[in-house]
Amino acid sequence: MSTVKLYIKDFFRYRYLLYNLISRDFKLKYRRSVLGVAWSVLNPLLMCGVMVVVFGNLFQFRGEGITNYPVYLVIGQLMFTFFRESTTMAMGSVMANAMLLRKVYIPKYVFPLEKTCFGLVNYFFSFIALIIIMLLTRSPLHATVLLAVYPILTMFLFSLGVGLVLSTMAVFFRDVIHLWEVFTTVLMYFSAIFYDPAQFGNVYLETLIKFNPIYWYITAFRTAVLDGQLLTLNMVVICGACSLAMLTFGLLVFKKNQDKFVLYM
Repeated sequence: MSTVKLYIKDFFRYRYLLYNLISRDFKLKYRRSVLGVAWSVLNPLLMCGVMVVVFGNLFQFRGEGITNYPVYLVIGQLMFTFFRESTTMAMGSVMANAMLLRKVYIPKYVFPLEKTCFGLVNYFFSFIALIIIMLLTRSPLHATVLLAVYPILTMFLFSLGVGLVLSTMAVFFRDVIHLWEVFTTVLMYFSAIFYDPAQFGNVYLETLIKFNPIYWYITAFRTAVLDGQLLTLNMVVICGACSLAMLTFGLLVFKKNQDKFVLYM
């Protein structure tokens, strides 16, 4: 508990630094881009179009269509992209600021936190793509859409915990950067982004997929936005428990090793 209080205290002390770092990254990402921030919307729209053509036809061939497949697909795509981008950026954040950390005192966890927050900002801009697709497909807007805040918040905390662990490991083992890229590619196919696990008719494979926390965040979001239903108890408990457990683990790992970073950077 004392560790959490310390982090919260530092967070308020350096909140302006956090804001400036997020603003800097946002400007750098879209610098010299003609369309600028519009790419946050266009990219998921274009990717969704390609995946609908490829996977949509595949599912139709199998005779197992999904209700409003474009919306189903873009929700999974946006949620997983947020997780992958935020954790990947957080992983190299401490190493990227090695020179700054050697000169002045800054809480090292600020950098993984900033990258995760930056990923969340990008996600909210990309959310416009979901609204556009819902309008084009005439998907009804349910009152339960407000419940989508829960999977977004818990996934943010989960991603932050993973980012803290990865940023720690990357300082000592550079190979983690390459391994994580491979792992997230594999994880994407086990997150039910472009398919419904029930379609396989394989209980063991369906159970394996449900061991993936990302699956629960995506499913909870779809339940609230696409299906217009309340989140089930399993969704609430699993999403919340995974995020708190991962965040706690990430904070402990980061705190235990942060004093040794300077020796390896």
